[in-house]
Amino acid sequence: AETKKKKKKKEKRKEKEKRKEKRELTSKVPTHWGDVNTNAILFIAAGAFLQAKPSDLLAEFQGRLPIRVKLNDLQPDDFYRILTEPKANLLLQQKSLLATEGIELRFTDEAVRELAEMAFSINRTIENIGARRLHTLLELVVNEISLNVHLYKNKVVVLDREDVKKLMSEFQDKVELKKYIL
Repeated sequence: AETKKKKKKKEKRKEKEKRKEKRELTSKVPTHWGDVNTNAILFIAAGAFLQAKPSDLLAEFQGRLPIRVKLNDLQPDDFYRILTEPKANLLLQQKSLLATEGIELRFTDEAVRELAEMAFSINRTIENIGARRLHTLLELVVNEISLNVHLYKNKVVVLDREDVKKLMSEFQDKVELKKYIL
């Protein structure tokens, strides 16, 4: 009977030690509002971390990002899907924005494919910023319409591949020159 009691005491002691160790392992980050225990926080980071290493992070964050995955570059078909598949895709956003001014904006499938090709090409040539490139390109394409809404009010504007190429030609020239700038 005594050995059982000793075993139970020993087990309780071990449990206490484990709990104490667990408390000591907590990461507390001091903030203006007090300490924040980061043990129960899931950290998710995404983006272009080509130059950053886990050792560059705050000590509290090191080891909290145990999985690092290098993603493949987006292909033209990926850009096309990003432009067309989401419920609130960039094309619909631009159409809705211009609809508030009484302009019905339409893109042909070829125009959307041209935007996707350009995004892929520019990402490969200059700096790969992923799908964020689409926002810039689409903004450049509808810039003329956005700045001159009074000319397009109550009209249907259809953009095709040639329109996209024409509107993007000046930007494409800047992209070509940027390759040679150190």
